[in-house]
Amino acid sequence: MEDKNIYTYHTLSNGLRIVHRQARSGVEYCGIAVNVGSRDESPEHFGLAHFVEHTIFKGTTHRRSWHIINRMEAVGGELNAYTTKEETMLYSIFPSGNLNRAIDLIADLVTSSQFPSTELDKEREVVADEINSYLDSPSEAIYDDFEDLIFKGSSLGHNILGNTSTIATFTTEVCQNYLARYYTGPNMVFFYMGSERPTKVFRLAEKHFGDLSNQLAPINRTTPTNVSPFDIKTNLGNHQCHTIIGAPIEGMYSDKRYATALFTNILGGPGMNSLLNISLRERRGLVYTVEASSAMFTDCGAMAIYFGCDHDDLNRCRRLVMNQLDSLASKALTSKQIEAAKKQYLGQLIVASENREQAAITTGRSMLYHNRVASSDEILDRINAITPEQIQQIAQSITKNTSTLSFT
Repeated sequence: MEDKNIYTYHTLSNGLRIVHRQARSGVEYCGIAVNVGSRDESPEHFGLAHFVEHTIFKGTTHRRSWHIINRMEAVGGELNAYTTKEETMLYSIFPSGNLNRAIDLIADLVTSSQFPSTELDKEREVVADEINSYLDSPSEAIYDDFEDLIFKGSSLGHNILGNTSTIATFTTEVCQNYLARYYTGPNMVFFYMGSERPTKVFRLAEKHFGDLSNQLAPINRTTPTNVSPFDIKTNLGNHQCHTIIGAPIEGMYSDKRYATALFTNILGGPGMNSLLNISLRERRGLVYTVEASSAMFTDCGAMAIYFGCDHDDLNRCRRLVMNQLDSLASKALTSKQIEAAKKQYLGQLIVASENREQAAITTGRSMLYHNRVASSDEILDRINAITPEQIQQIAQSITKNTSTLSFT
């Protein structure tokens, strides 16, 4: 992983942080990362972060919705957004030479969105359909249900989409107040990746974002308390059983985060040679999909092992997963095994770095949470420093706190 791209940082007087990533390409990327997500919602406003992300495109003081959706598409570009539990991302991809167009549009959205009531009513139907569609996909819905249980009693424990009851209450005033409260200079990062010079990007950012509020957003997050391990089966009448076996882990600021990522990759990463894929699919043909993932938030996290199988194979699959966890917990990897795992993981990161859209987003997220972007050499050193004992300790922690949720 060579650092061919140079990072340059700047902060506007209103507190908006900017990160510029130099990249030779005929395509440019820019956007806003906002430090707010579903975790920051009160119960009566569940789903508001996602709803605002949807409706921010529906009209500003300068543009109607048609002009917004056509602005970047007219030059062959794209305008995208997404919401997570702790962040909202709004960004554009466009052919080189259209930076001013993109920044002007994004700034208009975050500073002047009007949330017309007629548009909100239409979007309520869209979000309701999204909720229903999601519930019809148990392999996706089970992740949210698992996090609801493992983070029970905290603001992390609810679905990003909200529900039809809460979204029915989101008025123009509610959405505008939310935008004014959280979309402020100190609570956001502007990121850019492309061939334009840093000085030009900073000048355009000052021009279009200079009038942003400099007020600190009221972000108050309480770390969830640990819940007792659970083993829950919910009968949904599915053709297939969907199961998550997982446990709480430390958050993104933990010194174990790289070791946790490597452990997850060894156990059930995207490689066909992951331990779980070999055990459940390749050797026994019990599943079509088995994967492990780690969700790391600012102060906590959760690891989840997902698989789908026939009803008759559920207990056997669960035993096989636990056998792999127990094996990693009881015996440290050999030097040869840990080096092979590192080599594979680093190779996957190199391949992933070619996804320029994701690289641009990662740049923004890194600046939002760490106020800098780690160099390739730094990441390489952190991964190479991982020991077999660290992997074993993570496995031991997971096995001690394992919970299971199954949709049958």
